[in-house]
Amino acid sequence: MSPPRRPSREKRPRPAVPDATVARLPLYLRVLTGLADDGVETVSSDTLAAAAGVTPAKVRKDLSYLGSYGTRGVGYDVDVLLDRISARLGLTEDRGVMLVGVGNLGHALARYGGFPARGFRIVALVDADPARAGALVGDVEIRPVAELERLIEDYQVTIGVICTPAGAAQQVCDRLVAAGVTSILNFAPVVLSVPDGVDVRKVDLAVELQILSFHEARKRPDRSAEPRVRPAAPGTLPLEGAVGALSPDGATGSRPELRTVEAEGRTRGIAPVERGDAEPAPITAVGTEAVMRLATGSEGS
Repeated sequence: MSPPRRPSREKRPRPAVPDATVARLPLYLRVLTGLADDGVETVSSDTLAAAAGVTPAKVRKDLSYLGSYGTRGVGYDVDVLLDRISARLGLTEDRGVMLVGVGNLGHALARYGGFPARGFRIVALVDADPARAGALVGDVEIRPVAELERLIEDYQVTIGVICTPAGAAQQVCDRLVAAGVTSILNFAPVVLSVPDGVDVRKVDLAVELQILSFHEARKRPDRSAEPRVRPAAPGTLPLEGAVGALSPDGATGSRPELRTVEAEGRTRGIAPVERGDAEPAPITAVGTEAVMRLATGSEGS
């Protein structure tokens, strides 16, 4: 009698990788690529954590989704980790990219040399401006937008990059999706509407600058409550807005121009500026606070 068969072990599916982890994998990959280029063989979770702005414990958790577990006291093998992250990100395949809208931004992206090294090839450039058709960016020719669908089929495009003005972005997106593109990188300042199964990543440079402006403002003290002092010529202060009592003749109509009187390094008073052969006017004693009120025109309000 033959022994009973052992039940076969079912192959467990790979655990789903959280979106937050996916967003950090390219950061780890960039660090690992630099280390590999420098001949470094191992890397610690502390080094990767510093690059991604997270804790070492978070790094170890992220890499556990890839089945990578470092050796205590040694760290992770750089080459192994490079291969696993690249495979999970799908960078082991050569992906054709179409860029639509070859203006200043599109032109700069098309000439960026870092894409091929990371598994992306700009295989097609499309623009609605007839004057740009036929021009070369690198070794890729700009084609009319009417050829968009044919180019996607000919070059097996899997990713579309939209660099058009906002008004044209949704129409371009619809055409890309209808032609079979399911991943889109959008630089146009508009939110795109896409069906289920299509992934869109939006890059809005203005929004990013506004976020940086917010953080920059937090670094500076709030000066909104400080009084605004109007500039005046050295040694003189305009009497506009001052009370009549501070006028040498007590009049409240025409106001003469004043000068400050200094003694022993301190402001001792104010007096009208002398004109011609007129007798010097008496000095009106006034404190520093009153002088400032004269300068700002806040006296008597």
